[in-house]
Amino acid sequence: MPPNCNNMNIEIWSPGKENEAYIEEGMRLYFKKTAPWCSVELVVLSLPKKLATADATTARRQEEEMILKRLQSHHYLVVLDERGKMHNSVQWSVQLQQMMNMGAKTLVLLIGGAWGVTDGVKAKAKQVWSLSPLVFPHQLVRLIVAEQLYRSFSILNNSQYHHE
Repeated sequence: MPPNCNNMNIEIWSPGKENEAYIEEGMRLYFKKTAPWCSVELVVLSLPKKLATADATTARRQEEEMILKRLQSHHYLVVLDERGKMHNSVQWSVQLQQMMNMGAKTLVLLIGGAWGVTDGVKAKAKQVWSLSPLVFPHQLVRLIVAEQLYRSFSILNNSQYHHE
């Protein structure tokens, strides 16, 4: 692995169902392109089917329980939330480089569930970022995050992909 990754792994956590075929194809493409620089994987947090009909409070509480149970001490958690701090692509790359420099083992980018992320999960986060003030479907956010990771590593490695 190139020195700038410092053996950090990246996991995109997302509650919900598996990707539609077109999303899966796009994510595989970006993960393959990012692979020379850093390992990235999607972790789909499967929710019980009965949760789909649960009220928002119950759903958020169950998602919180699942997320916190999975969270380990070596994880550097960044929650993606529409009310988080907005970064442009260059700022994403700077943030990634800072995390690598400080020796983060596994960066977890958490995409919140349909009802958002609880305060309990946000309290465990090192940072809270926003992709946009717009709201997107979760599967599309997965693809956007995969692309932004590739773009960030392209910026850090002076690739021609990103233009300013």
